[in-house]
This record gives sequence, C-alpha cells and structure tokens, in this order.
Amino acid sequence: MSNRQEQPLLNDWFQNHGITEVECLVSDLTGILKGKIMPAGKYLNGGRPRLPDSIFIQTVTGGYPDDEDIRFWNPAERDMELVPDPQAVFLVPWAEDPTAQIIHDCFYLTGEPVELAPRYVLKRVLELYVARGWTPVIAPEVEFYLVKTNTDSDYPLEPPIGRTGRQESSRQSFSIDAVNEFDPLFEEMYDYCEAMNLDLDTLIHEEGAGQMEVNFQHGDPLRLADQVVMFKRTLRETALRHGMYATFMAKPMAGEPGSSMHIHQSLLDAKDGHNVFADGDGQPSKLFHHFLGGLQRYLPAVMPLLAPNVNSYRRLMRTETSGSAPVNVEWGMDNRTVGLRVPVSPPEATRVENRLAGADANPYLVMAASLACGYLGLLGRLEPRPPMAGSAWSSGNKLPDDIGPALDLLHDCQPLADILGERFTHSYLAVKRAEHRAYFQVISSWEREHLLLRV
Repeated sequence: MSNRQEQPLLNDWFQNHGITEVECLVSDLTGILKGKIMPAGKYLNGGRPRLPDSIFIQTVTGGYPDDEDIRFWNPAERDMELVPDPQAVFLVPWAEDPTAQIIHDCFYLTGEPVELAPRYVLKRVLELYVARGWTPVIAPEVEFYLVKTNTDSDYPLEPPIGRTGRQESSRQSFSIDAVNEFDPLFEEMYDYCEAMNLDLDTLIHEEGAGQMEVNFQHGDPLRLADQVVMFKRTLRETALRHGMYATFMAKPMAGEPGSSMHIHQSLLDAKDGHNVFADGDGQPSKLFHHFLGGLQRYLPAVMPLLAPNVNSYRRLMRTETSGSAPVNVEWGMDNRTVGLRVPVSPPEATRVENRLAGADANPYLVMAASLACGYLGLLGRLEPRPPMAGSAWSSGNKLPDDIGPALDLLHDCQPLADILGERFTHSYLAVKRAEHRAYFQVISSWEREHLLLRV
C-alpha cells in the first residue's frame, strides 16, 4: 500500500483513539518483536521508520551466524523501510498513555520486499494460492503454561499459585475450576484482547499443571498470524501484571506435556467461496487428498520451522509425559495419535489439523510452511497413505528427533526452498545452526550430576 493510501487511515485511527505514541513492530525469525517507539506526530509526519536488515539473521541469544555460513549475506546491513499495514493496527491496552502497536512490512529503499521477513514469507506462499484461485483458511490453537516467576535459569519452573493459595499438583484436563484459579488474570487478558479486536474463541485447561489453550476463530492466515503474535505479547504482559510468567516454550517442565500450536487448514474457491476440500457429495475431494499428500511428503523437511529450537524436540519424544504430541505424519479421522487429524465436520467445514508445530514457533513461518507443503501436494497431485484407524504411536517416531537432523532435511529439500525463498531458507539454516552451536557450549546440570565424578 502506498504512503498516500495508508496515511488517511492511520490519521483517522490515531485521532479517534487519541494516540500519542507508536510502537513500530516487526517479527524476526524467532517471533521476537523488534522495532522502534516514536511519538505519534513524528510517526505520521516524519516519514517511515527504518531498521537494518540484519535483524533477520540474529539468533535468539542476540548473536549472529559465522561469516562462512552467511557468505550470501550483504555485509553492509542495508536499511529497510517499515511500511505499516493499516489492518494490523492495535491498541496497547495496558499503556498509561494512548499507544498504538502496528505490525509493519519491510522493504528496501529500492522498493523491493525484504525476502527474509517472516511476514513476507507467508505472503509469498499465499500469493501462490491466489494465483490458482484458492483462498486458504486457518484456525490456530495455541497452548501455553502459567508458571511462577523464575529469575534464576538454573532452577526448574514450577506451576504458579492460584487464588486458593495452592499449586496444581495433578493433571486437570478441561477442568473449569482449574481455569478459575486464575480468573483475575484471564479476565484482564480477555479485556485486553477485546480492546485489540483479537478473535479469541475458547479457553480451556490442558493436560499439564498450569497449562492452558486458547483457540482462535478461523480466517485469513496473515491476519491470524498477526493475532497470534499479538496474543503472545498480550498474555506475557498480563501474566507479569499478576505476578507470574506465561511461557510458550515447547517443553518448559520435565514430567509435563509440551505445548503445541495446532493449525486447522481448509481451502476455499476464491470465486464462489465453497470449500474445495469437499466434493459434490460432501466427501473429501481429490484436492483434499493431494493437500494431505503434500503434507505427508514435505512436513518432515519443514520441521525446523515447526519445531525451531533445541527444546522443541523434547515435546516430540514419545513418552508417558508427552501427552498427545505427534511423532508422525500419518492422517486419520478424529484421531489424536496422528500428526494430521481430520476432525468430524459438515462438508463446508472439511479441514485438516496439522498437530506438529510447537507453541514456540513463529506463527508466520508455521502457516507458511504448512501451506507450502500442501501446495506442493496440490501441484504434484500427490496421494496420501491410507488413513490410520487405530493408534499411530505404535509405528514409532517418523520425524527428526533433534534440530540438527531437521536442518539437514530442510537444506536438502529444493522444492521448499523454491517456494519459501532461497535466500530466506539459507538465512534461516545459518541462524538455527548458530543457535545449535551456542547450545552445545553450555554444560548442563545433567552432565555435572552424572559425569563429573563417574567417568
């Protein structure tokens, strides 16, 4: 959108809400929000803010890949211009002064989009669907833990204290009373989300102690990714205001299930809006099966986007404490042991639920990766394996068991690099390999406990 088109929209919105300050936000590869804070007047009248493009090769620890891993990178750290999306403008409801938080797209000063930006990667994949006359529809489900504040990372996390003054000590899946333990927090969270127009649907207590799940209404993938990013920020802030942490780590506590980001996906005909995953008889269509075939073929190679951290793979181990985390890319009707669950639904709601992604993943990249796999299946008319009627866990782990092997699979999959972008894929691999090396420089308490005096 041109500056001429976006400016009146922002002027009116700022005036209606009395905005005095602006937070200019961009999601990096990890999902961390980077940007600038500016007075509203300067933001509207002083030109677009700029950031160096190197924020997209920064690791989660704030470091950078080794020079040999980013030989393709521009060492000058080019400036990029932040262009606001008028449909991604939100209030900061906890701020004392009226403040806006705006999600931006990134462009070089030449006008070219910054292909490493996660939001651009998702838009790039969505444009492939638009060109074919298809409209993807997404509904995310995001799990998280509430935990006691933890200022020393050497100590394990613990469940927080609820309004009864006690910690959870047992599994309380779907318990209303267990959710009500944190009523003041969730009431404020919902107030904030309503002020920001986030389309939250349901809140439930999940399997773990202090573990919850929020579901979002289905809709446009880009808008839902924006909302998940904003929800994460909002929940963390709300939890801090109530004396606890909210964490989206995939496996924050040993002995408790991990946290996922399930993605329900369907596909509409752009002309008449009907769900192309169902045929004229209301049965799953050929396009539905080809989409599934693409997921089965390519999801193992995009696991670094769905499970991006060393900790992510602790969730994907098949143990008695892993809950219903999938370890395969099988599919089945109403089957939670498979990675690709097809819920029972009327024909117009026919969809597939991708259960592989962790809550720690960047939502833009999760949606881009899953849709890219399905797109390759549609193009190649790939057929899925027969559905699993019973437990798929008995077949064993069919996914990479660590970030290293997962990165190797992504590196070797040229069709995905073609869709996600060659430069993005190489940059992402370099960043994640740098994080992996940094992790191995830390000696764990397990090593000190079992190896110090025994080997």
